[in-house]
Parts: sequence; structure tokens; C-alpha cells
Amino acid sequence: MSPRQSFLAIGLIVIAAILAAMFGLLIGAKTLSAETAIRVLLAPDGKIESILVWTLRLPRSLTAAAGGAGLAVSGYVLQTLTRNPLADPGITGVTSGAVAPIVCCFVFLPWLSPAYYPFIGLAGGLAAASVTFWVSHGGQGRPLQLALGGVSVSLFLGAITTYVLLLTGPQSASLLFWLAGGFQGRTWSHLLYMLPWTIAGVAGALLLRRVIAMFMLSDHAAAGMGLQLGLWKPLILILAVLPVAGVAPVAGPVAFVGLAAPHIARLLKPRGTGWEIGLSAALGALIVTVADVLARSIAIPRELPVGIVTALLGGPVFIYLVQRGRLSLAGEAR
Repeated sequence: MSPRQSFLAIGLIVIAAILAAMFGLLIGAKTLSAETAIRVLLAPDGKIESILVWTLRLPRSLTAAAGGAGLAVSGYVLQTLTRNPLADPGITGVTSGAVAPIVCCFVFLPWLSPAYYPFIGLAGGLAAASVTFWVSHGGQGRPLQLALGGVSVSLFLGAITTYVLLLTGPQSASLLFWLAGGFQGRTWSHLLYMLPWTIAGVAGALLLRRVIAMFMLSDHAAAGMGLQLGLWKPLILILAVLPVAGVAPVAGPVAFVGLAAPHIARLLKPRGTGWEIGLSAALGALIVTVADVLARSIAIPRELPVGIVTALLGGPVFIYLVQRGRLSLAGEAR
């Protein structure tokens, strides 16, 4: 696609995400009409409908969109950094690395302020990713090596998380829902808590798009073009983990977004790394916003964890990409 077509595609996807978020304002335990939702959205009056829109549903939808955009860009950067189409925050162990220490702090250090959780998640995600990359020879091994290394790290950290959950007693139910991934009860404070991390990841990826593009080449070729691998590889890895560190404390692990969204973006064949990043972010926001709306509308008045819905949405897409032979970093059939 030309830059103009890419811009148009991003705009259409963003509009679709906004429409999904608007539809999310209507549904819940108390259904609102479109006219009522628009009225209280434009002129809040403090009544029950206004509280539903401004306090419960709107911040939740915006948090889902921001989280989806961040996770999608994280997946894109990890896939490019490792030149591996299977890389994403879940498969590389980044998500488990962020979640496990947060759960441990929640249980064993309840006095610790949640404001520190993103930094704890960042350290845990970096540590897990480093182990996975070490197993797969710096992320340059075969896709199977990266997948096996990430699954091994995730299983190990998942076992630790499960053991800690067994020690929590009555707290385990809320933790289990959080571990399935979800945005239930998320407010403006949660959105503000997450935004700096997701903005840093997305904006940083756009600013460093030329450096990220060089990682699509071999290490030898990138070094020949003057790229200092020893400096940029750790920095780009930190950039990839930043959104996960912000999303994990708020929503828990949300599956498949970081894996599927970048591949769907590449199928559109935008011209340039920056447009691929923009499309990935827009698609991630759309996928998670739609998943959140489905999660709270399928079994009203109960809710499903968003992580389950994203897995149900992303799983078939990923299987289609594999079966069609389109799982590549260039978005072309192999």
C-alpha cells in the first residue's frame, strides 16, 4: 500500500475501534439506548446513565484500546528484533515474566504500592525474555527453538504463579480472573496508570522505526550498515517490554494480540516500517476493544475474561495464517 492508503487503512481501523467502544457504552447489566449514551456522553448530568457511561464503560473501553495497541506493537518489535514470526509477549515468556513477580508481590508484599508493579513487571519481563533469547541463541535460532524456550520459561513461571495462588486463600478468585486477562472495573485511574507505558512503547517504536527496520536484516548486514548491536538490541528489547509492563498490572495477560495483529498488518503490505507499526497498533486496539465488548455481552450479567475471548479470536486467525503459508515477516506467502 502507498502511504496514503496506509493512512486511510489506519483511519478506518481506528473508526471501527471507536464504533466498537461506542457500542460498548450501550451494553451491560443495564442496557442504554444509543440516543441516551450520546446525550450523557456530550452532557454528563450525574444521573445513573451518566455514571454508567463516564465512570464504568468509557474508561474501560479506552483502557482496552490502549492495552491492545501496546501489546500489538510489543509483538511487532519482538518479531522484528528476533526475525522470528512466532515471537510475541506470550510465546517469548515476557508476559509470564511480568505477571509472576507481580502476583508474588501482591501476595507476599501486600503493603507494596501498585505504582511499583510496572517496574517489577518490566524487570521480570526482561529477565524472562533474556532467558528465552539465550535458549534460542539470541533469538536467532529456528522458530521452534524460540517457541520451545519461551514455552519452557512460561511453564516454569506459571508453576510458580500457581503455587503462590494456592497460598492466597480467599484472594485466589480475584487473582484467577485477573490472570485470565480482563478489564472489568477499570477506571480512569487505571487508564492513566497504563498510558505512559503504552505510549512510551508505541511512540518509541515509531521514533526508532529505522533502527527496528535494520533488525529485519542479518546481524552482519545490520552491523555493516553501522548499527551498534550491543547498544541497540537491549534498548529495543526494553522498548518491546514497556507496554507489557504497563498492561499486565491492569489487565493481566491478554493472549494472541501481540502475535496476530502484526501479521495481519503485514498482510495489508504497507510501505515502510512506520506504517506497519501504526497498523499493528490500530489493529491491536480494535481486536481488544471488540473482545472486551464480547466478553461483557455474551453472558450478561456475568462476564468472560478478555484473555479467553482474544484467544478465541486470535487463534483461528493465526491458524489461518499458518495454513495459508503467510506467516512471515514480510507479509508474503512462503
